[in-house]
Amino acid sequence: MLKIEHLSKSFGKKEVLKDLNLTVNDKSIVGLVGINGAGKSTLLRSIAGVYEPETGSIMLDGKSTYHDMETKKKIAFVSDEAYFPIGSTIESLKLFYESMYNFDPDAFRKYLDMFELSEKASISTFSKGMKRRVSLLFALAIHPKLLLLDEAYDGLEPLARLHFKQALTDLLEDEEVSVVISSHSLKELEDICDSFAMLENGSIMKGGDLAESKDNINKYQLAFTDEHTKDDFKDLEILQYEKEGQVYKLVIRGDMESVEAKLREMNPILLNILPVNFEELFIYELEKKH
Repeated sequence: MLKIEHLSKSFGKKEVLKDLNLTVNDKSIVGLVGINGAGKSTLLRSIAGVYEPETGSIMLDGKSTYHDMETKKKIAFVSDEAYFPIGSTIESLKLFYESMYNFDPDAFRKYLDMFELSEKASISTFSKGMKRRVSLLFALAIHPKLLLLDEAYDGLEPLARLHFKQALTDLLEDEEVSVVISSHSLKELEDICDSFAMLENGSIMKGGDLAESKDNINKYQLAFTDEHTKDDFKDLEILQYEKEGQVYKLVIRGDMESVEAKLREMNPILLNILPVNFEELFIYELEKKH
């Protein structure tokens, strides 16, 4: 289990992370989302032990990810900006990983074939997507206890994305691993994450089980024979209100059955209920906050 408590991190006078708290359970994939500049990359680098916490703690199975070197070996971090030494090949990187991590040659061979990579080729000649595949190859080959992925899908073509999702699914089925993944593509995260954490102004503003959170917010389309105003819905938690002619479009937080019962008490001649996706959930939560 990954447990972050009261984490703060600044660069000069700019405070990027502020009293941040987050727990990631084993066998869980948490989608980390937030607007640009929210602190996602700083948080992932802090968890990976690249940055030392100024206040608070980051613990993996009770040990510091910054101070404990054995714990660091259990963490795989795929940065949004891949760096490889000049002239390196997959073969030369393999020697490094064998000396530093619990490297699995069978897993390495499996993912090498899956991502269609050549050991001998110079990585400097690779495209952005191929470099991303190299990073994922080694991250998966060390059997991490904690896998951190910053914009993991960036540059990956559809087939490589599909292979990667399957690899993550297999990894969670077989091992006690925790995954934190950030991406601007919330549709990609929705397909694979069981939990989420929304980062804003350096703190987690919202988080939890993704399916439960989506189920607790729904879109309602209503029509009435008489006129209504927003005040008529004041007993409900309205996240978004829109009226077009006689049709009312509402986004409401709350148990769907309870909300529907209250709306039916208003005798609508039309009532449709639509689910929200992860991207809509993110937008509604941001709009509610502001």
